[in-house]
Amino acid sequence: METPVEIEVHGINVLPAIGEVLEGHIGELASGSGRIITSGRIVVTGSAHRHRSGGLYDMRIHRALPDRGEIAVDRIDHGDERYSDIHFASNDTFKRARRLLQAEARRLRGQTKHYEPRPASTIASIDPSGEFGFITTPDIQQICFHRNNVLKGAFDRLEPGVHVTFAE
Repeated sequence: METPVEIEVHGINVLPAIGEVLEGHIGELASGSGRIITSGRIVVTGSAHRHRSGGLYDMRIHRALPDRGEIAVDRIDHGDERYSDIHFASNDTFKRARRLLQAEARRLRGQTKHYEPRPASTIASIDPSGEFGFITTPDIQQICFHRNNVLKGAFDRLEPGVHVTFAE
């Protein structure tokens, strides 16, 4: 990482143990991501009205990526009571950040899932009984299909020459 991570804290006093936990998580992200991350910012907000119990921690992580924008982890669900524990809040938020960084690393290595487009063809004929038909594929093969194989009950709208997509 080229620039040190900024840590902002609002509404709480950070104990040394909490600071060490955050630094440990930051180190794990940096070591696991290689040169993907160029800078980062962590914002921890605690409730100003905590009294004896209650109040949820809000933790946000923004990590800059070279020429790729940024990865942002913002906890939106303010009703999850587990976030009243700072350790849970930090573990969960950094776990989400790790997953996003792993996905970005896979994308950069070209290891993303590739989906083949569905083959497109035309309806060659429909049997006069109205129970099945034939599709002619681009390589001039004929594939038989039954009316139950047509999605959304659209068999009655099919006629020869209609372009369709299919899965074998």
